Amino acid sequence: MDIRMGKENGLDTLREMRRINPKQIILMMTAYGTSQTAIEAMKLGAFDYVLKPFDIPQLMELLRRAVDAASAASEGSTNNAGQIDPDAFRTGIVGTAPAIQQVYKLIGQVAQTDATVLITGESGTGKELVARAIHSNSKRNNKMFVAINCAAIPENLLESELFGHEKGSFTGAFAQRIGRFEQCDGGTLFLDEIGEMPLTIQSKLLRVLQDGDFMRVGGNQTISSDVRIIAATNRDLAAASQKREFREDLYYRLNVFTIPLPPLRNRFE
Repeated sequence: MDIRMGKENGLDTLREMRRINPKQIILMMTAYGTSQTAIEAMKLGAFDYVLKPFDIPQLMELLRRAVDAASAASEGSTNNAGQIDPDAFRTGIVGTAPAIQQVYKLIGQVAQTDATVLITGESGTGKELVARAIHSNSKRNNKMFVAINCAAIPENLLESELFGHEKGSFTGAFAQRIGRFEQCDGGTLFLDEIGEMPLTIQSKLLRVLQDGDFMRVGGNQTISSDVRIIAATNRDLAAASQKREFREDLYYRLNVFTIPLPPLRNRFE
C-alpha cells in the first residue's frame, strides 16, 4: 500500500486495517523517504517499508518473507522521488539511503516499548537525534527528555548530576540537589558517551536499571524513579567489557535493543 493515495492517507488506512485485523501483513511504499513516515509506519505495525523506485530482487525477497510470515501466523492461530517533504524535518534526521531507512524502521519498532536502547556509531552521526526521535514517538513524549554527556562531566560531579545529593554531603554541597533521575521521572534519560562513564558510577547505574532505585549522594533514603534509558557510544563496549574497561553486566543491561547508526559517508543520499 502506498503512503500517498490521492485523497486517502496510507498511514490512516494502515491504522484502520490493523484495527480490523491485527494479523494482516501490510507492506508500505513511498517515494518520500522521510524519517517520520517510516517511523510511524513501523509503529502502526507495518511489516516493512520500501522506497520507490524498487530494487526488484530486494522487493521479491521482502515479499517472500511476508508470505512466510503470513503462513506462520495462520499456522499459529488462524513518482516524486528526490523531492524533500516537510515531514522530513520533524525528527531532524534526513535521508533516503537504505542504511538510514533501516534506522527509521528500528526507531519505529522500539519507540512504543520501554526497552533500554543502545545507539552505536561514530561521533557526529546524529545519535542524540535518534534518541530524541525515539522519545517523541514514545508513550513518554509528554514527559521530559534529558540528555547528559558522560564524557563532559568530571567524575566527582557526574554522580551528583545523575542521582542528586544531600546538603553537606561534600564540600560545596550547600543545599540539597535533585538529580536527573528524579527530575526525569516518567520521561527519557539519554546518556551520551556512556563508554566514558567511570566504573564507580556504572555500578550505581546498574542498580537503577535492575530495580529502578537509587540514593542521593550522602543520603540514606531509597528513591524510586520510572525513567527510560537510552544510551549512546562511539566505542565497542563488548570489547571494552572484555578488557574490564566497562562493566560486562551493565553492557548486557544496556544492549537490550541496539540501533547502529551509519556515518554520512555510507548514506550520501
